[in-house]
Amino acid sequence: MIRCWRLDDSRQTLVLGSHNDHLAEVVYWGPRLSDTENLTTLYQAQVLDVTGGMLDQNPELSICPEATRTFPGQPGLNIRDSDGTPLLPKFCFSSATEEDGVLTLTYIDDSTTLTYTARFSIDGQTHVIEAQASVSSTRPVHLHWLSAPVFPAPQFSDEMIDFAGRWCGEFQMNRTPWSAGIRYRNNRTGRTGHEHFPGLIVPCRGATNATGHAYAFHYGWSGGHRMVAEELPDGRRQVQFGHASRVEMAAATEFKTAKLYAMFSDDGLNGCAVAFQRHLRDRIVQWPQADRPRPVHYNCWEAVYFNHNLPELKDIAERAAKLGAERFVLDDGWFGNRDDDTTSLSDWEVDPRKYPDGLTPLIDHVHSLGMSFGIWFEPEMINEDSDIHRAHPDWALGGEDQILGRQQKALNMGLPEVRDFLFDRIGAVLRDHDIDYIKWDHNRVLPMPDAAQTRGSYALIDRLREAFPKVEIESCASGGGRIDFGILERTHRVWLSDSNDAHERLRMQHNAAIFLPSAVTGSHVGPRECHTSGRVYDIRYRAWVAAQRHMGFEMDPRELTEDEAKVLTDVTSWWKENRDWMNTADILRLDSSDEAVIAEQQLAQNHERFVVFAGKAATSAQIAPRPLRLTRLSADSMYRVELKNRDEIAPPTLSRGNPLLKTDPMVVSGAFLMNHGITLPWSFPDRMWVIEGTLV
Repeated sequence: MIRCWRLDDSRQTLVLGSHNDHLAEVVYWGPRLSDTENLTTLYQAQVLDVTGGMLDQNPELSICPEATRTFPGQPGLNIRDSDGTPLLPKFCFSSATEEDGVLTLTYIDDSTTLTYTARFSIDGQTHVIEAQASVSSTRPVHLHWLSAPVFPAPQFSDEMIDFAGRWCGEFQMNRTPWSAGIRYRNNRTGRTGHEHFPGLIVPCRGATNATGHAYAFHYGWSGGHRMVAEELPDGRRQVQFGHASRVEMAAATEFKTAKLYAMFSDDGLNGCAVAFQRHLRDRIVQWPQADRPRPVHYNCWEAVYFNHNLPELKDIAERAAKLGAERFVLDDGWFGNRDDDTTSLSDWEVDPRKYPDGLTPLIDHVHSLGMSFGIWFEPEMINEDSDIHRAHPDWALGGEDQILGRQQKALNMGLPEVRDFLFDRIGAVLRDHDIDYIKWDHNRVLPMPDAAQTRGSYALIDRLREAFPKVEIESCASGGGRIDFGILERTHRVWLSDSNDAHERLRMQHNAAIFLPSAVTGSHVGPRECHTSGRVYDIRYRAWVAAQRHMGFEMDPRELTEDEAKVLTDVTSWWKENRDWMNTADILRLDSSDEAVIAEQQLAQNHERFVVFAGKAATSAQIAPRPLRLTRLSADSMYRVELKNRDEIAPPTLSRGNPLLKTDPMVVSGAFLMNHGITLPWSFPDRMWVIEGTLV
């Protein structure tokens, strides 16, 4: 007996099928099929032939490949009984429910008393499929590995793209050729990690940013993930995502994966990017005030570090407000005896040495300047030199002889008493002060991976958000160490990287845009000399790179010259004038014909306007700039195109020609912009072209 199901949106179709009550497998996933398609025929048509040296029948590449089916690759489940005996289920069909774009399949193995459930849903507007798996037992069992529902990868693909990185160097793209065997990642750091962003792109042959077929995945979990991208001996390919292996420390009767977000694109990586950007912004993030414009940030960290001084902070706040800041964030150093990073984490009480009258005088001053007030916490961490560690050393996660990270340990967030303590201390600060923003940091990897740690952190954030629903939260973990859709179900902004180096930011923002919209991606104008790279950049470059995302400042404004202050004020004013439409714009990566240029096009959802940011990241190989082709415009429509920052592009002595955009706006068709492109003036490296376009 063959059973089949399908999920559709206007772009794609997902077909699942099974026979003889076995677990379902993905039969088809790609461009939208006809409503009259016979699914049983599809199931039969995709069956592979058998030849010498093979089994008499090919085992299914099911949504949870089973070792008991002679499957030649990595199984989707590894589970043991309470006494350590391996359980090898052979699941059989129990039930299926279908309604409103949601399919739930349930399978039972009578011999092991295990039940497996897979849930698929498809969003007709964002084109994202959400897939989640769970396994339950009538008695406690130990889980070593459970994959979210397994998807096939296309065989008309030569490579896969995943993401690596480091502190101050997040979202580095890896391209790995497909070959027989496994591309395996197992992040056991206990957090999402700079090193292992849980995403995978599988472009089909010939795909670019703007054209071709591509498949994309993201695992929405903050505690470390495992990814298997495997090519079987018969050529089939599977993609598995789940929690990092062996992170469930206790036996239990039910386990569940996080959501796996998957989608198919018929217009290159940009189709993947737009789907993820819209789904995250419009479906996942729960905005405290959805119609509130995103405020310009000021963060004082790189201005004062731990040296908090009220008159100095008031002066800095005044200067930030004059530049255009609308939110002032007080970073690390306001609590306990926190004069450096060796002490006081978890002692969340205002330091009377630095703030003899509490935080209220600073907050009142900030409010008088028209800015809201935010504050830094690192709730999951503890210093040995702290009152709380001295009182409760057993609250620390891991052994006494563990290697410290940034002079600190992690609190055991699986303990209810730890969560209660943190809720009371953080809640008291929020109740006693007019605070509308938390920068929530996580500055070390865990001494041991434990899924209960992540669930405990989620529970604390959920509880605080319920108690203080108007408070916005930023996820920071030494910069970009905890960025994923799981944490963003509970937070509203991410700090992409601790690097304010505009050159590094340009690259990171470009790659992160495959998953993250502008609205959640913090980007700040750093100091003239970058504190993490030592590079010195012109204020124009720093300001325009920050204006690509949720804009802010993180430098000492007292260092600015009069000219620098004017440039920063002008760019900030431009960002404020455009932020409403840019907040919901699609960020499209452009296929630059000049490898030195990293360019993106932010296109309004009504397609009536756009802005192109074209950053010169290196010296071009050729002497003159190559035209830059745009994307997703109406070919027959006319657009007025203007170089917004023409006066700052290049020294006149080295830019001697007369390309039209250098002196005047132009009106041209979408077809011209997409097929020939924009001819830009010459410029030095580490400069940004900003091109505005409006529908005529």
